Amino acid sequence: MRVAIVTESYLPDANGVSHSVQRVVEYLNRQGHQPMVVAPEPAAEAGSYAHDDQCEVVRVPSVPMPGYPSFRIGLPSRRLENALIAHRADVVHLASPFALGAHGAFVAERLGLPSVAIYQTDVAGFAGFYRLGVGRAAAWRWLRRVHCAAGRTLAPSRPAVQDLQNHGVPRVHLWPRGVDGDRFSPEHRSQALRRELAPGGELLVGYVGRLAAEKHLELLEPVTLLPGVRVVIVGDGPARKALEHRMPQATFRGELRGADLSAAYASLDLFVHTGANETFCQSVQEALAAGVPAVAPAAGGPLDLVKDGQTGLLVRPDDPAELVTAVSALVADRTRLARFAAGTRASVLHRTWSSVNAALVQHYLAVRHAGPEVRAA
Repeated sequence: MRVAIVTESYLPDANGVSHSVQRVVEYLNRQGHQPMVVAPEPAAEAGSYAHDDQCEVVRVPSVPMPGYPSFRIGLPSRRLENALIAHRADVVHLASPFALGAHGAFVAERLGLPSVAIYQTDVAGFAGFYRLGVGRAAAWRWLRRVHCAAGRTLAPSRPAVQDLQNHGVPRVHLWPRGVDGDRFSPEHRSQALRRELAPGGELLVGYVGRLAAEKHLELLEPVTLLPGVRVVIVGDGPARKALEHRMPQATFRGELRGADLSAAYASLDLFVHTGANETFCQSVQEALAAGVPAVAPAAGGPLDLVKDGQTGLLVRPDDPAELVTAVSALVADRTRLARFAAGTRASVLHRTWSSVNAALVQHYLAVRHAGPEVRAA
């Protein structure tokens, strides 16, 4: 099958959309399909496109996003339509469509190409944080229009499915994210790293992900003040300097990849996520695969991932007092924390990238086999 993937973000960018597209491309290649990626031109300082050799990658002009200049917004371009035609695409995969992906949805519709739209980012909430000139209601109207142009929409969690349906998006199906159980595993726990980060044997509480306004990482401030706790923050983003100033007791490791990232996850005692606008929350799933219990908001994707009272705790969103109470309770009860840790890995390992991407190909086949009148219904 010839698959054209139109994505809002791709390598060398490091984020959830880019990561998911990489895993899809790898799977399609292994299965003998022919993927092509259409993506925004990255920032000049991002360097070379080290992975463009995985498949054909067509870059379109882009501009920096207001408030987050390292993230580029792809502009509508004839390059996209020309690429779809030249690739002779059988199906169009729209990765988190809003700007470039929206253009891709309408072009595919005009060309009569079946398409699958992947809902991965809470764009309505995202738009408010970064002053994109639209409010939540307007963003949802645009998203509904974009997703209605697709043959079906795939959402990563049951709350995300419900959210889309509540906003009038039709033909929504559940498609979760996979996790690499070898890369994220308790086997990567490093005692040397633990001694470096917690020389006094403190409980290591960590976060991994983008450091951005919508993640609400300021909620970790009271956690950094707990006795017997060391907070470790892995990642980078526009909020990093402000967070470092606000939380001097925390250790900021920057963006990590490969073996360093695997060790960082597995060496934690507790993972904490503070953002309440996650459609899935891949970092929570990776922490659980690494054998680390999680404390996360009782909203969005974490509701599908964290078994409250079994593999972690779910707390009221945007409530620093409840967050610090949950962490304090686990600091005080290491037996309970160990019991949570014992069940984390098994709770997510069934979601391999191979299994979820095999399901994705079935969605491709479904929209290919549906007639135009069904796709537009």
